[in-house]
Amino acid sequence: MVTIRLARGGSKKRPFYHLTVTDSRKARDGRFLEQVGFFNPVARGQQERLRVDLDRVDYWLSHGAISSERVGQLVKEARAAVQQV
Repeated sequence: MVTIRLARGGSKKRPFYHLTVTDSRKARDGRFLEQVGFFNPVARGQQERLRVDLDRVDYWLSHGAISSERVGQLVKEARAAVQQV
């Protein structure tokens, strides 16, 4: 099964997450099919907090991928930000 989930990067106490499309049997930070964005929960000032390629997310969801709960929230947030602009 294909899932859209977060893969952790960054250093200790400074998390950084990539939104990845991966096979659900792979490790969290392991091999992935495609990277569709990133999430920086500790962004400050002018740093970008969230970037999501909504076209690719929609493509994968239409082909049967399932997103994790947190990724679903982030995609919803990204869609709201796009509509405000």
